[in-house]
Amino acid sequence: MTDPKDAATDDAAELVDQLRELAGADPADVRQVVSEVLAALDRAAGGTLREHLPETIRAGLDALTPTHTPT
Repeated sequence: MTDPKDAATDDAAELVDQLRELAGADPADVRQVVSEVLAALDRAAGGTLREHLPETIRAGLDALTPTHTPT
């Protein structure tokens, strides 16, 4: 039986690999793709995801969604 923590780690590693393939070798491209994914997840969560993210990441989301007004 697989430990749930191991499965989550494997899933996270697979996601990282997929993002790298999608974005290519350029770190700026990777950051852009991750920012867009996080912005989409934040929109789907009604703007509540950003409350749990570090300030530097929230700033990137705000740049992608300038109409967001912090609560």
